[in-house]
Amino acid sequence: MISDELKLTLPFSISEDEARLLFAVELYEVGKVSLGQAAGVAGYSKRAFMDVLGRHKIPVFNYPAEDLQQELSG
Repeated sequence: MISDELKLTLPFSISEDEARLLFAVELYEVGKVSLGQAAGVAGYSKRAFMDVLGRHKIPVFNYPAEDLQQELSG
């Protein structure tokens, strides 16, 4: 779990849980945290967080297509 604390004033339409989840998704998407760290920030299990990433169309595995093609052909 992250030890630093961040305080925000959220619009009434966004709950703390939703903000935490969206923050964790963004941190994971830009590569600032691992899958496990992001899941912890969001308060989800890794499996549940992977489902969330899928709903946001964010790949769980960041594997360049060129590398995959090279491995399959060689």
